[in-house]
Amino acid sequence: MFIEIVAIVLSLGLLMFFAYRGYPVIVFAPIFTLLAVLISGIALMPSYTEVYMVNAANYVKNFFPIFLLGAVFGKVMELNGAASSIAQSLVKALGSKRAMLSVVLACGILTYGGVSLFVVAFAVYPFAVSIFREANIPKRLIPGTIALGAFTFTMDALPGTPQIQNIIPTTYFGTDSYAAPILGIIGGLIVFGLGLFWLERRRKQAEAAGEGYGQGHKNEPEGLDNQKYPNLWVSIIPLVLVLLFNYLLSRGFLTVNNWYSADLLKTFNIANVKTVSSSWALIVALCIGILSAICINARVVQSKLAAGLTAAAMGALLAIFNTASEVGFGNVVKTLPGFKAIQGWILGLSSHPLISEAISVNVLAGVTGSASGGLSIALEVMGKQYLAAANNAGISPELLHRIASMASGGMDTLPHNGAVITLLAITGLTHRQSYKDIFAITVIKTVTVLVLAIILSIF
Repeated sequence: MFIEIVAIVLSLGLLMFFAYRGYPVIVFAPIFTLLAVLISGIALMPSYTEVYMVNAANYVKNFFPIFLLGAVFGKVMELNGAASSIAQSLVKALGSKRAMLSVVLACGILTYGGVSLFVVAFAVYPFAVSIFREANIPKRLIPGTIALGAFTFTMDALPGTPQIQNIIPTTYFGTDSYAAPILGIIGGLIVFGLGLFWLERRRKQAEAAGEGYGQGHKNEPEGLDNQKYPNLWVSIIPLVLVLLFNYLLSRGFLTVNNWYSADLLKTFNIANVKTVSSSWALIVALCIGILSAICINARVVQSKLAAGLTAAAMGALLAIFNTASEVGFGNVVKTLPGFKAIQGWILGLSSHPLISEAISVNVLAGVTGSASGGLSIALEVMGKQYLAAANNAGISPELLHRIASMASGGMDTLPHNGAVITLLAITGLTHRQSYKDIFAITVIKTVTVLVLAIILSIF
């Protein structure tokens, strides 16, 4: 058994190391998957074609529409200038004295409105550079600031967020994206407050050491002074529409639960509409958001739409295949003998389903380097067990949903995480320069969800 556990740990360590060095996860995930299989003495080719590829393909099947529509929505919001308008307005309103707060809020508003994490980083980065340079804050703190705004509380904690990490649990627990709203809001506020405290502490340390923005940085954006963007209130309309219709189609009078009869759904092998209703609601809401976004600066958008849609589609393909490759990695790992020992260790840490779930999702998100990937694997392997235990203990499935969703955004941001690698590439910085602050945000998120799970287990 020792060798089987070493196989998993070694393959994960190599995947993290190569991702840290900038090698593509989509190429090396299957390589190190097969290395783990080989060391474990399991059949090589069946593990690749019938486990790795099948699970990767199933992930693409289930979530590609959301990845694609999210990317398109974000790209159109970028083309029409609405995303930049929101970022610019917040930066100007709060000023350089609150540079970090303005960047976090800009990222948070865009993410909560349905703009994909990658587009948010592109849209906010130029304004972050401008205001950090004005406030003489080290550029190396920008990735951590963007990560706090885009990768944490609005990604998976706040109720109704249309990000994929908040949609995946609905398939396993029969909930919707607004599950456990009070818990989500409390958790989100804690992460927001502690994250800002850490970043401001780092800023003061740099100021005391006489460190400023710095010179000779890569990927410095062009000046923004002569660029004009849409009115702020017009710019937020698509975001509001996505949130509004996502709610109406999930819990309101337009709910997709009532669109089709049970007999009709059975012909499509859908036993319970709640397993797909959240995805359907978000798909329709994003389509409405995209159409409304196209109407803003329609002439500008029209002239760039073809190239923009191509870029969005390519970005969505890269994002989902990166994640799917990590999901394939995780699903092969769960078939290996060593994983049973790891799973038993995780389940043995606590008999309470919320605590055990928080730990397992965090660990698997770290293993795969993906919040959505780790979340999918954890719930696929242990979701039914957690749901049964929660029902026996009188725990609402909504609490399972929110804890799982928040836990996915904990240890997922290890060095091999695709969003982290992309964020550093956008900002022209390296892991060595900026990862410390991203990791601090990761620790804050991980500890927060574990503490909330422990408190809920007591009361």
